[in-house]
Amino acid sequence: MAKEIVISIFLVLQIVVFTYLALSTVYFLIFSVAGLFSRKIKTPLEKKLNRFVVLIPGYKEDAVIIEVAEHALHQDYPTELYDVAVIADSFQPETLLNLKKLPIRVIEVVFEKSSKSKAINKALSVLPDVYDAVIVLDADNIMAADCIRKMNNALNSGYEAVQGHRAAKNRNTPFAILDSVSEEIGNHIFRKGHRMLGLSSALIGSGMAFSYQLFKHCMFDIDSTGEDKELEIKLISDGRKIEYLNDAYIFDEKVQKPNVFMVQRTRWLANQLIYAKKYVFWSVKQLIIKGNIDLFDKVIQQFLPPRIFLLGFLFIISVTSLIFNPIIYSCAWLSLSALCVIVLLLSTPLKYYNRSTVKACFLLPKGFLFMFLAFIRVYKAHKTWGHTSHGVIGEDVADKS
Repeated sequence: MAKEIVISIFLVLQIVVFTYLALSTVYFLIFSVAGLFSRKIKTPLEKKLNRFVVLIPGYKEDAVIIEVAEHALHQDYPTELYDVAVIADSFQPETLLNLKKLPIRVIEVVFEKSSKSKAINKALSVLPDVYDAVIVLDADNIMAADCIRKMNNALNSGYEAVQGHRAAKNRNTPFAILDSVSEEIGNHIFRKGHRMLGLSSALIGSGMAFSYQLFKHCMFDIDSTGEDKELEIKLISDGRKIEYLNDAYIFDEKVQKPNVFMVQRTRWLANQLIYAKKYVFWSVKQLIIKGNIDLFDKVIQQFLPPRIFLLGFLFIISVTSLIFNPIIYSCAWLSLSALCVIVLLLSTPLKYYNRSTVKACFLLPKGFLFMFLAFIRVYKAHKTWGHTSHGVIGEDVADKS
């Protein structure tokens, strides 16, 4: 009798887990297929050249900030219509001295507990209200030369929030390649695929442009390590669409070492869990009362498992299922695993179908292990900025291929 109860509990638990993973996989599948198509971007309503400020918040980013600031000055956009502002938190005196030699604004900030949102809000409080738009970069981001111009066109098309195409600046290690592929899969599903189906693009935290006054208003009461999620919720709850520009490139340094990968993913997972819990019931209410599918979708995303986690778990469960399960359950798990692989293949750009990517895939088990460790450490992540360490600017910056 006890054995039968244990078996029954095991089967019920297996069905629950299978249902969750299957729904997640189908969700990814829908948007991965949608992302294969292209949509026509709105033609700008006017030819206004907006005045931009490019905000670059950084915490102890002495290794990369000088070159990033210099690159930000080289845009095919009138120089008198955009300013670059570096928000310097805990930089070395020599770095600050070199920054001040550049034709940029340097805003020094000091906090007892640093965060990106605090740094941005401090900068917004001291900058003059002369700007029409703002672009937010990370301290390792390099914009393609036409980035501001394309952001300007999108804002003139009626959008007040725009996410650019953040792409790999470096692919110099197997882990950097895996991180690059992961970024592009995310772009394909959560940005390109979503816009194809009329939903808002997800924000990534950098490479974003906003109407200046809207951004200042939304950021005013945000004090968290997940400011991009808060912004997303605020914008979409007000009925605003977030556009995605697939051809506006912002090059971002990819993680090169497993321990840095774990720190970064721990922070991301912590924010994901925080906002899933915070907004789930409210988003359901907004869906029922106002029909806000966009908001509900963004909250649902917080409950989705990371893709490397999904792939790893499905592989482990499928293998063990062949040993312990009846054949019908084994076939179900194997079919779901195959579908997950198809989703990832559909979402991966063709440029990554090469020998280097195949070699990097042998590190997937290690990536899964570090993601598991990130889950264990997740409770600590929301307490500090927890920035990702960056190296010097790589030689792959100009590679858009």
